[in-house]
Amino acid sequence: MRDDPVVVDLVLRAREGDAAAWDAIVERYAPLVWGVCGRYGVTGSDADDVAGGVWLRLVERLDTLHEPAALPGWLVRTTQRQCLQLLRARKRQVPVDDPEPGARGEEDGVDGELLVAERRHALRTAFAELPARCRELLSMLFAEPPASYAEISTALGVPVGAIGPTRGRCLDRLRRSRALAALQLA
Repeated sequence: MRDDPVVVDLVLRAREGDAAAWDAIVERYAPLVWGVCGRYGVTGSDADDVAGGVWLRLVERLDTLHEPAALPGWLVRTTQRQCLQLLRARKRQVPVDDPEPGARGEEDGVDGELLVAERRHALRTAFAELPARCRELLSMLFAEPPASYAEISTALGVPVGAIGPTRGRCLDRLRRSRALAALQLA
């Protein structure tokens, strides 16, 4: 497959901005990307996010691909990295919901209520500091019920494949906010 002239042709045409070549690349290699996601146990909207990130990275890096015939291997490695990144991020996520009643331990009573109120205030402050685009996206994603990627795409005018990576960047900004950092220092 490394010497597949069809792959070389598609990559060269895509570099020139040929939309049909891009469509053909995605159609031809989407099953490969999804298969790698499946091997890592990444499914559903997480797999959508990973695939969107892979295609976005390809758009950004296609010109730097030295050997066009190596595209399938590049897609596999990039998908693996995106899956691992997602899985590592999932392990680092800390739920912001209130713990189960009685599970607070030292946070019981008035001090616990104050701490919960302080956390909520810090989260609201951090959320307010986000750019409007991030606030809109996160509000739609975390609404009850959450909006679908198709609905978000239409409402915000962004491609479906860009929603997951954008969500990740917005959540990273939220995690790094001054308001939440100040809460952790206290």
